[in-house]
Amino acid sequence: MGLVIALIIIVVVLIIAIVGIYNSLVTLRQRVKNAWSQIDVQLQRRFDLIPNFVETVKGYMGHEKDVLTKVTELRSSWATASSVSEKVDLDNQLSSTLKTIMAISENYPELKANQNFLDLQEELRNTENKISYSRQFYNDTVTRYNTKLELFPSNFVASMSHFTPETLFEVENEEVKHNVKVDFNN
Repeated sequence: MGLVIALIIIVVVLIIAIVGIYNSLVTLRQRVKNAWSQIDVQLQRRFDLIPNFVETVKGYMGHEKDVLTKVTELRSSWATASSVSEKVDLDNQLSSTLKTIMAISENYPELKANQNFLDLQEELRNTENKISYSRQFYNDTVTRYNTKLELFPSNFVASMSHFTPETLFEVENEEVKHNVKVDFNN
């Protein structure tokens, strides 16, 4: 009789442990989704600022049309991007292009003095800071989730329940990691 009770207690404890592990995995997966949605919101905010930014800059940077066209094309592509990796790639390209515009704007004193440009530049700077924080939060959350998927004994529950690792938000374009160098002497 005592052996049966001991076995029942062991089975109940195992079931409670498995349920607890499963629920923690679900919680972490939902936090990853939430963290991505925060990045998505900030990236959308930045893409929403772009038309006003381009219009403000356009009048001053007549011969920089290629850069402005690229920004507009990236914004259009954002609307049709469906996966995290597509949005990450577009974000990387846009970051690089915006750095180029900011560097080029240094050569246009009238533009730098334009209040609308200064306001939009400040909005973009604030948004970039929020994006940076959101990326860090997302990567921290993904790391916690992915670690839980690999730790014993949660790795057994994760594999039985088909939990899959998430991808970190990484800069794939090495050029984006470096400062933009603009040389008008060529």
